Amino acid sequence: MADYRYLIVGGGMTGDAACRGIRERDPDGSIGLVGAEDVPPYARPPLSKALWQGKAEDSIWRGTAELGVELHVGRRVVALDLDRRVATDDEGTSYGFERVLLATGGRPRRLPADDGGDVVYFRTVADYHRLREAAAPGAHAVVIGGGFIGSELAAALVSQGCRVTLVFPEDGVGARLFPPDLAESVTGYYREHGVEVRAGELVGGIGRSDGGIAVELDGSKLAADVVVAGLGIVPAIELAEAAGLEVEDGIVVDAYGRAGSSGVVFAAGDVARFPALALGTMARVEHENHANTHGHTVGANMAGADKRYENLPFFYSDLFDLGYEAVGEVDSRHRTLAEWAEPYRRGVVAYVDANDRPRGFLFWDVWGKVDAGVALISAREPVGPELLRSLLD
Repeated sequence: MADYRYLIVGGGMTGDAACRGIRERDPDGSIGLVGAEDVPPYARPPLSKALWQGKAEDSIWRGTAELGVELHVGRRVVALDLDRRVATDDEGTSYGFERVLLATGGRPRRLPADDGGDVVYFRTVADYHRLREAAAPGAHAVVIGGGFIGSELAAALVSQGCRVTLVFPEDGVGARLFPPDLAESVTGYYREHGVEVRAGELVGGIGRSDGGIAVELDGSKLAADVVVAGLGIVPAIELAEAAGLEVEDGIVVDAYGRAGSSGVVFAAGDVARFPALALGTMARVEHENHANTHGHTVGANMAGADKRYENLPFFYSDLFDLGYEAVGEVDSRHRTLAEWAEPYRRGVVAYVDANDRPRGFLFWDVWGKVDAGVALISAREPVGPELLRSLLD
């Protein structure tokens, strides 16, 4: 049995960031990392962004092993004995630990209508390779999901010369994030760029037909060469739940990343439900900035830093020539206030409560304002048109 001072369960960006946080506090403590994928940790955002724009694939690797971390890839931890401080993987190998981090992330949400292997549920570098191989010029790609990943993949596939159909049940592209008028504008923008947008439609079934893939919609059918889905993830809480840790849409942690009261178990990244101190609530976030910052802070805390996680994570996206940064509760169910320098091309959207106090900000082609947005959210004071216009400068 291998024994480590620190055991990292999960081979994604969060696990790598945790190793870096540990190393800043403890240069010599032994670290083992167990990851389900057959490759070492890598940056995930380029899979739907920069790699489609010509960035070299070797740029995504994080170099985790260079930190003196022993990597066990292609293995999945299936049991966690907190009393004995032992984890066991799916091949029966055991790993002893003094402290353990659960950075298990999540599994892609799947379509109820899909019983086979015809859909690429996009999340990993292997999924990128599979989709890239199928994305020949002229191929018909059906993208399911009009949210963060689906919208990025649709733009990426168009850039490769594919004919793209984008299917989702909401009223517009990004409708769960953007206010209705902006979602409508983005939907029109996608159509202008050649995407067939099938808004308000559900997938009823997927199967093989005439050598291709048949996608059944409400009353119609699409013939596709490749089908890819970006539907978010389901947090991988099973290991924590079996070990008796508190779970609620993720593994519940405190501001230091501790899961439970033992001081032995920590959780971070996509799978962690953490106190978002600026918002005064609990949250679970599935974006790069959180994976890196939460992983780093919690890793440092495993090595004794005793530092609260105070970051309010932000995220960003590029949609053809449009781009944005966003922070906080960017949710179209909130009431919004907006100021546009150019309608739907450059502006600021504030997501506010009943008293006009901001809960989130969307900076549409406005850059470098995330910190200002966080400060306004933390202040919990009302905002108005004049203040929003000042953020355009």
